[in-house]
Amino acid sequence: MRAYVLERYGGPEGARLADVAAPEPGPREILVDVRAAGLNPVDFKFRQGMLRPIYRPPLPVVLGNELAGAVMAVGSGVTRFEVGDRVFARLGKERGGAFAERACVAEEHAAPMPRDLDFATAAAVPLAGLTALQALRDELGVGPGRKVLISGGAGGVGGFAIQIAKWLGAHVTTTASPRGAALVRALGADAVIDYTAGGLSHTTERFDAGFDLIGGTTLDEMFGVMKPGTKIVSVAALPEPQTALRDLGGRRLLAALFWMASFGIRARARRANVRYRYLFMHPSGAELAELGGLIEQGKLRVVVDRTFPFDRIAEALAYLEGGRAKGKVVVTM
Repeated sequence: MRAYVLERYGGPEGARLADVAAPEPGPREILVDVRAAGLNPVDFKFRQGMLRPIYRPPLPVVLGNELAGAVMAVGSGVTRFEVGDRVFARLGKERGGAFAERACVAEEHAAPMPRDLDFATAAAVPLAGLTALQALRDELGVGPGRKVLISGGAGGVGGFAIQIAKWLGAHVTTTASPRGAALVRALGADAVIDYTAGGLSHTTERFDAGFDLIGGTTLDEMFGVMKPGTKIVSVAALPEPQTALRDLGGRRLLAALFWMASFGIRARARRANVRYRYLFMHPSGAELAELGGLIEQGKLRVVVDRTFPFDRIAEALAYLEGGRAKGKVVVTM
């Protein structure tokens, strides 16, 4: 089968399309005929080697973290799916493999695709949608009446985050460029701050919860506009010790490394009387099915910026890495 394979860490030249052996499903796995795969920043960060302290699989390895397709075979013990079922999934962090014509998925990580959704649109949901849901509901406890600040609302995760925060009953403020302002307002944002014209430095609003999708100076500015004692969850800055202990299997040595790496950010958070948490989302078929239900009910819209054919996946990744996508980027098989 054809797959996009990482052969060495670094630039785009370290990965290529290649013929590899098709996988076989394990006892609690389904084999999926991949029809589309979503692209995410974690894909090019993994290629660059930025995640080697966390995951270091032997190379070569098939890249890709989320997909949509049809079940081709089921392993022994699988009870929730049958051959022919349309599914979408965020694959397990330790394996990847979505950028291929076939992929094995743990049964508990997959969910039935929403009715009337095509494969390309469905493939754009799992990673970004689950990240937003877990950050806002599980980590930040967003609920009715809370004022939530989301940086980078026009991106893949941001688009889901705005809608999920509104579904949870929050008042949502987000940052966007003039080019992205119309999109984030259409997704439900109550207020939009133009980050090209001073950004958060000009706002007098104070927020109950923050979801950081940008990092850097934007995160520093977010510390200054939060109410005392509140919390910011980031997926764009630096991991901190709880990331290793709660999200990555209680790895204490890694927690020590993250303690040192994130010292500056945590110090700035303490000075602002704000709690800081970096989140590595976890795959969940149950939560993905919940998102599918919101899509079927018309409460969650999926925004796809561009779709590329699989043989142009390198171009698709370069486009995503350029940072201009509004919504998700997808390849179709």
